[in-house]
Amino acid sequence: MLTDYHVHMIETGEFSVTYLKEYLRAAKEKGIEELGISEHAYFFWETKDIISNPWIDNRRGLHFKDYFALFEEAEKHDLKVKMGIEMDYTPGKEKEMEAFINRYPFDYVIGSVHWIGDWGIDLQIYRDEYEKRDIYEAYEQYFDQIVTLAESKLFDFVGHIDLIKIFSYKPDDQSFVEKQYDRAVEALAKSGTSIEISTAGLRKPVGEMYPDPVLLQKCYDAGVGIVLCSDAHAPKHIGYAYDQSLAFAKSVGYKEIQTFTKRERKALPIG
Repeated sequence: MLTDYHVHMIETGEFSVTYLKEYLRAAKEKGIEELGISEHAYFFWETKDIISNPWIDNRRGLHFKDYFALFEEAEKHDLKVKMGIEMDYTPGKEKEMEAFINRYPFDYVIGSVHWIGDWGIDLQIYRDEYEKRDIYEAYEQYFDQIVTLAESKLFDFVGHIDLIKIFSYKPDDQSFVEKQYDRAVEALAKSGTSIEISTAGLRKPVGEMYPDPVLLQKCYDAGVGIVLCSDAHAPKHIGYAYDQSLAFAKSVGYKEIQTFTKRERKALPIG
């Protein structure tokens, strides 16, 4: 069985069953049996008390009821799709995040770190910021959030766990980098939070999957579970480079992946 649990639909500006069918058709062609839609939570007005900055506020304009209605309509059409959400983990807003998550019947919830303060680390408009900052400090600040994200126990898995490498900026000291990995993995293992193997990084400037092979090996050794994701923002990205993601998972020892239904996880053998 193949799964794809990190998919977005807002590229068209609306949620529709017609557009959803395009995703499901692409999934079927790639042999994907479970598909999950996980829109960015910041698009919804209901998250304005969780995260707010000029970039996000300029894009927020949806109501969650319209997103939820998509899944209700899909069920009427007997379309099999899991309802997820990708939340920007926001330190200090754990109670607000928990309230939002518990308000809706999600199948799974992704926690991701895209912001260090008001710095959007994966946005092209902020790329020059990497040249201005101490990359060691940036990595430490980023993984501080990964640790507390896991410790919150609010999320089923972490999205693109080493996103900060997106523009190929990385400390020269590998021991320092692995120290960040180790404390993140420890928090993941203790909290039971999984990670995704995301092929989206292959489409980004860094040109490699998330996570780094060393980090993935550490996750396997610590018993951290995995899901498979393409982070598709269009149907053409569904199942992108999945053969590579499967080989990647197997290369460090993984023999099973996780799926989610109503926040309950189930392990399935790879292949």
